[in-house]
Amino acid sequence: MSRFTVRSVCPFDCPDTCGMLVEVEDGRALRVSGDPDHPVTRGLLCPKMNHYERTVHSARRLTRPLLRSGAKGEGAFVSISWAEAIERICSRWRELIATHGAECILPYSYAGTMGLVQRNSGHAFFHYLGASRLERTICSPAKDAGWKQIMGDTPAMDPGGMRQSDLVILWGINAVATSIHAMRDAREAQRNGARLWAIDTYRTPTCEAADEAFIVRPGGDGALALGMLHCMVREGLADAAFIRDNVLGFDEFAAKVLPDCAPERMAPICGLPAETIRRLALEYARARAPFIRLGGGLTRYGNGAMTVRTIACLPAVSGAWQRPGGGVFTGTSTGPAFPLHKVTREDFIREPIRLVSMNQLGHALNELSAPPVMSLYCYHSNPASVAPDQNAVIRGLGRADLFTVVHERFLTDTARYADIVLPATSSLEQGDLYRCYGGYHSQRCGAVIPPVGEAKSNWEVFSLLAQGMGWEEPFFRQSADDLVEQLLALETPWRDEASTERLRKGEPVFLAPPRDPLRPWQTPSGRIEIRNEREPEPLPRLLPTHAEGDGFPLRLQPATTPFALNSSFYEQDELRLPQKGQTLMMNPADAEARHCAAGSEVVAYNHRGEVGFCLKVTERVPAGTVVTEGVWWREFIPGGGGVNCLTSQRLTDCGRGSTLYDVAVEVCGKADS
Repeated sequence: MSRFTVRSVCPFDCPDTCGMLVEVEDGRALRVSGDPDHPVTRGLLCPKMNHYERTVHSARRLTRPLLRSGAKGEGAFVSISWAEAIERICSRWRELIATHGAECILPYSYAGTMGLVQRNSGHAFFHYLGASRLERTICSPAKDAGWKQIMGDTPAMDPGGMRQSDLVILWGINAVATSIHAMRDAREAQRNGARLWAIDTYRTPTCEAADEAFIVRPGGDGALALGMLHCMVREGLADAAFIRDNVLGFDEFAAKVLPDCAPERMAPICGLPAETIRRLALEYARARAPFIRLGGGLTRYGNGAMTVRTIACLPAVSGAWQRPGGGVFTGTSTGPAFPLHKVTREDFIREPIRLVSMNQLGHALNELSAPPVMSLYCYHSNPASVAPDQNAVIRGLGRADLFTVVHERFLTDTARYADIVLPATSSLEQGDLYRCYGGYHSQRCGAVIPPVGEAKSNWEVFSLLAQGMGWEEPFFRQSADDLVEQLLALETPWRDEASTERLRKGEPVFLAPPRDPLRPWQTPSGRIEIRNEREPEPLPRLLPTHAEGDGFPLRLQPATTPFALNSSFYEQDELRLPQKGQTLMMNPADAEARHCAAGSEVVAYNHRGEVGFCLKVTERVPAGTVVTEGVWWREFIPGGGGVNCLTSQRLTDCGRGSTLYDVAVEVCGKADS
């Protein structure tokens, strides 16, 4: 068979949604590279995707349906046919529904694939079934909530605008690991003369690339923003004309909130000296077009939405929005570009159904009643590793009466607790339509190789389950391509006929958000709303984190790594082994105070659990903070406890997001634990 190259799209939960070129021969992907003609990728892929073919054709891939033959968590299974798997699942569900009602079944999924059809196709199935609904808010809904409280439905600026800025601030984003194309744009701005600042909780590789890095206390970013705003107002650097014409509530904010936010008061909260806060404020306000790129990590605290809300006040007060390259970028929302309701089918919901937070899965599996959760169906997610309060999640998954089905590519931590495991396709084996959240482009792709073994896509499995349940609903008899075409068929201001045809051909397309030059701020008042009467808290203010009251002295930061994405990619030895196991980074002063030596085994603990680490002593981490990178599979952790044994099921102030970074711990040597 001849060798050929075809376009595809990275399916993972990353803001860039890269375009890829896949070299194929004999039904195998031989090589993956960045598409040089993609407007954002421009040939550059991250280390995780540079050898995606190793994931697709990994010896660890699941290739047949499996039936549990040992204890839950043991990972012992026997192969069965697809027909038997579907019959067993549907038969058990019919029994459970007859006894407990359909709400006893809970789906669990998130962003293992970001394709609009494959990611969302389970929604319609579970709506039709009448199962409990999952509140999918584990990532950064607090960021969206904080933006909306100030900016309403105002479309985000083009993130490429940072190349026109004279001051780029990467705030709470380790772009080297999580957004390499934003890092490339920041570097370009640097070469054009812009200063590059990084603000984070420890010295990440992004900090090393910046002109200056400012290390804040975990959850202290809002205090820094308030201190800067105080100085800008006090020094007469607020843009009075811009505020008069564009901003609502500034005078009240300046009179009621900012007087209590002097740098001397904010310094111990944010961890920066008062003089540094003043300098940041003055240099920010005097910059021609300062650009702030916000990450998601700073929103995963009990004050996450309020933090974004306060930072979003900075360009409103400085007037940065009125100059090309100036503003704040939190992420794009391209929902109106495609009629996603044609896939999710909320109209299948026949009566009010309970909503279960994915951040509180441990509570749901162990404590929910009327009815209890009796069956869990997991697809493109690994909650045994990534969900908060891992001990509670594992305890729930271990229930003898819980019927668990996992649709996966690998035998993950969650799959080991399944009663039935179904083999899933990779993105190269299925078609879909993608849109990004770090920009405004979209792309369609088809399957480029046949399914590995007997793997099936999400949509195929839900169609089989609908047949197994005896449903006559025509919706479930369509193909994934049929659904993609429905998403493309609707006319919308976001794309014209020519761009839609380009999407059909698999080309990357820029989606143009509708903008009204006469009403640039899409809020009810038509202004940037520093004061928002619709919120319980009308004005931004200082808000504490959850962990401040937990009684443990160290703040734990579960951070990102360039070698993995949450718990994905640990199947690749080439990406896993360089990380040298589950490691805890600690400042030398903290290590000395605890008599812990570099390279020794230590235990981090709090009220929720304890986790073993190999200790790395480094000045990159400030005193009072400890850092671990990545979300490891339990099979690669001595003792089996991952970082999420220490995280909590508490939610953010708005958006009901996770507080995975809002963690207090103590650390001791393993012999002392």
